[in-house]
Amino acid sequence: MNGTSARTRAILGAGGVLTSLAVWELLPRLGLVNPDYFPPFSVVVATLVERAAGDALWVALGQTLVTWLTGLAIATAAGLGIGLLIGSSPVARRFTSSTIEFLRPIPSVALIPLAVLMFGTRMGSTLLLVVYAAFWQVLVQVLYGVVDVDPLQRDMARSYRFGRRAVLGKIVFPVVLPYALTGFRLAASVALVLTITGELIIGTPGIGQLIAQARTAGATEVMYALVLVAGLLGVAVNLGMRTVERKLLPWHPSVRVAAA
Repeated sequence: MNGTSARTRAILGAGGVLTSLAVWELLPRLGLVNPDYFPPFSVVVATLVERAAGDALWVALGQTLVTWLTGLAIATAAGLGIGLLIGSSPVARRFTSSTIEFLRPIPSVALIPLAVLMFGTRMGSTLLLVVYAAFWQVLVQVLYGVVDVDPLQRDMARSYRFGRRAVLGKIVFPVVLPYALTGFRLAASVALVLTITGELIIGTPGIGQLIAQARTAGATEVMYALVLVAGLLGVAVNLGMRTVERKLLPWHPSVRVAAA
């Protein structure tokens, strides 16, 4: 039953993708949209294959991945560490709650002028946006996880005279881990969006910079080909994060339901 349902979902999903690509191909071919501004899918793919034969695309893709991974690593480490530190103390949670709620909704793109002033058009500008946006995703989830730890387990650990390290490793961390991985998955997607955005607007090296250059030069086929690369990269990141969740949390109900 579950196998049939999974196959049905896969068939419907593939059908939706193929239908979307067919619409993309037919709209400019039938003259419903201007092919100068919206080229057919086949033309975009041919352009992408041509670009893939050179080095520029792969160099830019590597630069984007380096910025994304660096920002995600910094944000995850900071969010996990600070989240555990704040979440472990009710006083610290109350003391910082207003500050967190004030800073968290600020869009990262609002920091672009500050980033440019500090780092110019170097990778550091985009990195600042990525870390700021991704950090909150991890921090908030970790705080929720720490709060969700059963107080009775904490009391029992104290009665058995567990040290802080033992409490953290045996009681707190197993509860926090699913929350932290959810924050990590959200942060990965947000970090990629901000990486491309920073490259587009600020001009730091990467796929986004190539998209901006193609748009300025009027090379619409190249622009759409690079946008397609960015989209495929986003799909790969999402699938990769879900794979990490399945590998690390095979016992968690949400993963077991998704697998079923």
